[in-house]
Amino acid sequence: MKIESSAFKANQPIPTKFTCEGDDVSPALRLSEVPKGAKSLALIVDDPDAPRGTFDHWIAWNIPATATVLSEGASVPKQGRNGFGDLRYRGPCPPPGKPHRYFFKLYALDTLLDLAEGASKGDVEKAMKGHILAEAQLVGTYAR
Repeated sequence: MKIESSAFKANQPIPTKFTCEGDDVSPALRLSEVPKGAKSLALIVDDPDAPRGTFDHWIAWNIPATATVLSEGASVPKQGRNGFGDLRYRGPCPPPGKPHRYFFKLYALDTLLDLAEGASKGDVEKAMKGHILAEAQLVGTYAR
């Protein structure tokens, strides 16, 4: 399974447009090679380099397994509460200094997740346990 973006290449800087200093919209993502038998996709975007530990930027699930593209600023079926307290994508917004890494983690699941909107990343990860058929990730960087 693969996750790619037309906005940035793997391990390269995420354009300002997709950060708190820009339009703060999600970048377009291409999803491919989803395994047969997948019933849904989940997406978690987080920053493990945040000063107080991993910071969540986007938590989304029950994305159709047939999806091949999430367009720029895409809406998704279910979203969790991110580190900002919002139920949507919020882009990189690190403190000034060294670049942070942003992991876009895609999971193919053999089920739909029965979680309420606003669930935490921990809730989503717990619900996915034993249901992950494949995973892929795309890492981008950003510094202010």
